Amino acid sequence: MADINSFLSALKETHYSLGDYVDFNKVKEHIEAISIKLNQLNYLIGQEDVDAAVARLWAENPKVFSVLDILIAIRKEDNKKTISSDGIVRLVSDYFNSPQQVSAFLKESGLAEIFQAKQIKNLVDYVFGIEVGLDTNARKNRGGKIMERLVANLFTANSITFASQVNSSQFPELLNALGADKKRFDFHISTRNKQYLIEVNFYTSSGSKLNEVARAYTELAPRINSVPGFEFVWITDGTGWESASNKLEEALAHIPSVYNLTTIFDFINLIKDNQ
Repeated sequence: MADINSFLSALKETHYSLGDYVDFNKVKEHIEAISIKLNQLNYLIGQEDVDAAVARLWAENPKVFSVLDILIAIRKEDNKKTISSDGIVRLVSDYFNSPQQVSAFLKESGLAEIFQAKQIKNLVDYVFGIEVGLDTNARKNRGGKIMERLVANLFTANSITFASQVNSSQFPELLNALGADKKRFDFHISTRNKQYLIEVNFYTSSGSKLNEVARAYTELAPRINSVPGFEFVWITDGTGWESASNKLEEALAHIPSVYNLTTIFDFINLIKDNQ
């Protein structure tokens, strides 16, 4: 059993590298998909008569206005609603069905004034900034994947062969231990005498999720470990565990192989010795 005090003292505040904060490839993909329309919408910048400018652009290409929602940091797939100046609740996208509605959208959102004052110079550059901001808000949904990538990079750097996202159904030996439960593990490592099934996660804040995970793995590990030649490994980190130390300590008592990003090298060396 790992010592709870030593484990907690080694927890890291973050697992983010600078490259994890913004997925610029995704940002560029989003921009590329709408860049032609954004460049056409640049026509509206500096126009004193917004209504007339919208009408001219509508006559040229009404589809160009379908990307207006991103100008106020809304994605089309979010199907956001708003209450209009006349008190009607409607989808934001409903504003893009006529030149009159487009003009209302620009005025009610404040964009018309911004355009007239030329406070935005280029909508492609402007939306690039918006996309960076939206991607920043999506960071917490990437946290688990970042931890998986970090651990995978450590395995690769140490010449450890592994498989990712492995289903328990690939191991008939586990059928009796797991029963009808089907489980997908973050990693699988095979050595000459053991099959390691590995879960990884990172928690920067407290919450019920930590207790649920600790409880689930406390139940899962003994079932897997009861099968000859198999072992469950849990790699977890993050200062969120400081507020759930009791549950973590309980898990440590039932799961022989628990590591964090500091002690993971003990596991890596174990693998190397048995490859």
